[in-house]
Amino acid sequence: MRSSNPVLGRAFNQRGYAAFDPSTINSDPAALENLYNSPAASSLRTGRMTIDDVVTRTGILFAVLVSVGAVAWTLNLGGGALMLGFIGGLVLGMVNAFSKTVKPALAIAYAAFQGLALGTLSHLYNTVYDGIVSQAILVTISAFAGMLFAYKSGRIRVTPKFTKVLTTALIGYLVLGLVSFVAYLFTGSSVYNVGGLGLIIATGGMVLAAFFLILDFDSIQNGIAAGAPESESWRAAFGLMVTIIWLYMEVLRVLSILRGND
Repeated sequence: MRSSNPVLGRAFNQRGYAAFDPSTINSDPAALENLYNSPAASSLRTGRMTIDDVVTRTGILFAVLVSVGAVAWTLNLGGGALMLGFIGGLVLGMVNAFSKTVKPALAIAYAAFQGLALGTLSHLYNTVYDGIVSQAILVTISAFAGMLFAYKSGRIRVTPKFTKVLTTALIGYLVLGLVSFVAYLFTGSSVYNVGGLGLIIATGGMVLAAFFLILDFDSIQNGIAAGAPESESWRAAFGLMVTIIWLYMEVLRVLSILRGND
């Protein structure tokens, strides 16, 4: 079994997770009755990841992100804190994504750095466009709920072609972002500032981030089905948070362009 999400792939592409062995069950009727009457197994009893583990770890990471973000928003720390947050988040994000072992402390540190960056950035955006942050949060939550419903209901299915299209689109988007950054360094302008092209690119990034949530959901479900260790719930929570943060930033960019054109 392979994961469709590049961030979660290292965790869930592994083989050899523990499997259920019927031969270990005692054939005695009384023992079987006790087995069926026992409460459902949790990760504490099986050592395997469950959806509750993922939800709990995701909640912890977002609690850290929101707490640090609230402090950064209140103090209005400025450009230095913004750069520190983004650089620290980028470094820790790469470490977490490519690490062979799960490191909860680094995932929490990543959430803290991203909270610093997003809190500062959101305050700057809200100063220019009053109320834009609450709008961005609402759109992000709606997109998350919509994609979760689409995945759980089977309206969107993860296939090799679906994954290949999204991965190719992501590579193209990253290359475009790099070209835009280089152009900004030399000319002081980027493709995001070229008329309606900027809105098209930003909207494309927002849609791409939303669809990557589908890959996150599928990777988490596959990891649970494969009997991934309980510790991998931290990696699953980290991967999900990366996508949601990306989605929020793209939504913020789209709304700012729309508000700027009013």
